[in-house]
Order: sequence, then C-alpha cells, then structure tokens
Amino acid sequence: MAQRYGGRHSPGQSGTAPAQPPRGGYRGARRTRVGGRVNMLFIAPLPLAFRAFLAGPVEMALNLAALGLLLLAGWLTREGLRAEEAYDARRISRRPAIPRKIFGSVLTGAGLAAAAHAAGGGVAEPAIYAVAGTVLHLLAFGPDPLRDKAAEGIDSFQSDRVARVVDKAEDYLRAMTQAIAATRDRDLEARLERFQASVRDMLRTVEDDPRDLTAARKYLGVYLMGARDASAKYADLATRAPNAEAREKYLVLLSDLEQNFTAKTRALMVDSSTDLDIEIEVLRDRLEREGVHLETTETA
Repeated sequence: MAQRYGGRHSPGQSGTAPAQPPRGGYRGARRTRVGGRVNMLFIAPLPLAFRAFLAGPVEMALNLAALGLLLLAGWLTREGLRAEEAYDARRISRRPAIPRKIFGSVLTGAGLAAAAHAAGGGVAEPAIYAVAGTVLHLLAFGPDPLRDKAAEGIDSFQSDRVARVVDKAEDYLRAMTQAIAATRDRDLEARLERFQASVRDMLRTVEDDPRDLTAARKYLGVYLMGARDASAKYADLATRAPNAEAREKYLVLLSDLEQNFTAKTRALMVDSSTDLDIEIEVLRDRLEREGVHLETTETA
C-alpha cells in the first residue's frame, strides 16, 4: 500500500490535524492596480543619476533634484493607489486624508521641469514639460477620492462613526499581520488570515447596517486591541526562541476569537433579517389600509 511521505516537520505531522485552508482569504479579492505602471515610475528616472555625474555642479544638483522629485512622485502614486483600493473595497469609507496621487502628479511635473532645465532648456521648455507631466499623470492614474463614501439611506453622522471604527479595526488587523510575519511561521500566518476573514465579515455587516455598530463595538474595539497586544507579545517570544507552549496558547486564542466573532456576526445578521421582516409587515399593513391587497395583486 502506498504511504504518504512525511516527517515530524512536514505539514500535518506535528501531532495535530492539518490546518484548514484559510477561509475566505481571497473572497471578494480584486486584482490590484499597483503593478507595472507604478513600477515604471521608479525605473524611468534612474538615467538622471548617471547624467548628474557627467555634468557641472549646477546641472548635477538639478538632475539629482529631478530624480528625487520623480521618485517621491512614484512613491506617492503607489500609496495613493493602495489607499484608493481600500476606499473602493468598503461601502462606507472616508476619503484619504492626503491626496497622494494629486501630489504625485504635481511632483512629476516639477521633476520633469527640473530635468528639462538641467538639460539647458530656457523657460518655455520646462514649463511645457511641467504641464504635460502633471496632466498625463492625472490622466494615467486619475485623481484621489475627494468625498467620503456613505451607504444609501444612511446619514453622514452614522457613516462617519462606522468609518472611524472600521479604520481602527483595520489598523489592529495590520498590526497583527506585521507582528506574526516577523515569526516567519507560514502556518500561523494562514491561521491568522482565517481569523481576520471572520473579523472582516463583521466589518462588512456593520457597514451594511450601521445600527449594528453598538452591539459590535466591543468586538471591534476591546477584543481586537487585546488580540493585537497578544500577537505582539507572542511574536516577541517567538523571535527570541521557539516556544511551542506559547504558540499553542496563541492558536487557542485565535480559535476562540474566531468562534466568538462568527457567532456575533450571525446574530447581527439574524437581527437585521428580523428588522426587515418587521418593516415588510408594516408596509403590508399600510398598503392594505390604502386598499391594496397584495394577495390579489400577486395572483393577478
């Protein structure tokens, strides 16, 4: 009979059941726009570094300044695209505090103008390059979101409350990811992704119905803050020396938290369904008082 080869360090051979694949790790994921076009913004200005040291001191300074401006523009553009993707992924979100892509467009124009001036251009040529670079950058990458995004039928006060809580919860999740990544434990990273998927289910539920925020605030605040602190403490122990007992306790904590978040999310969804049933019944009563009989209408 054929037997599966494996050792004590192979996946699923450590005396415990094999880890389940991350649930929902890529559910609803979209292809990122932070790719080749943005990478070219870092590659295209590099010839300025060589040209800087083949010219006089003034031209060298202008070329290095142009290089710095263009690289900074590329970095701002990349961060702006990431912020825009996070904005688009949520139903309720606040606009980015800093319009990074717009600043990147302006710096691109300034960098091209400095490079043109270093090449011996007068006044007109750098100005043309500045305007063309700014406009083309905006056309290629677009502007930043300039308005807060709210769900339909929800006032701005409720939307802002939800957006603040969601932003804080995402900060906690990022901190947990960074802490566990330092341990270089791939299985643990996958287990953390499963837990984070359950947290994001709750976040989307709260965004769909901000009335659930009061019931979920403890989970998205106190519990996540505690999970972040526990992740940081475990990562500190694991990076000093392997600690199987601490790892097992951390896994148990993630399992307990995931079960609690999943159960609470289901409870929130049931409450929302109950509210919808009540609203439907109220609407039916009002229509019947107006002389509209739904049974007759549906039969017809």
